Amino acid sequence: MAVTKKTRFSRRVPDHVTDEIVNVLVGQEDHLGFNELFELVFERLKERNAVSGGEEMLRLRAWEKLQNLETRGMIEKKEKRYKGLVNLPKAHSDQAAK
Repeated sequence: MAVTKKTRFSRRVPDHVTDEIVNVLVGQEDHLGFNELFELVFERLKERNAVSGGEEMLRLRAWEKLQNLETRGMIEKKEKRYKGLVNLPKAHSDQAAK
């Protein structure tokens, strides 16, 4: 009888990148380009001392998180510019823990 192994990794720590993306986009009235958004997120993460893996790796992770939030319907993408929608705060780790 074959035993299946669990191959998925469950992350139990807060996702700082997603949290900062949410924090930046919740207060924005207009759409932000990726580079503008990334610079704001990167600065906030540096202030919190939550940057690891280098800037380029963080840029890839941030882009992946944005795509995931867009797929979940929490972000509107309009011509390579992003804007948070009403249900975006639900993606913050404080809300997910509740």
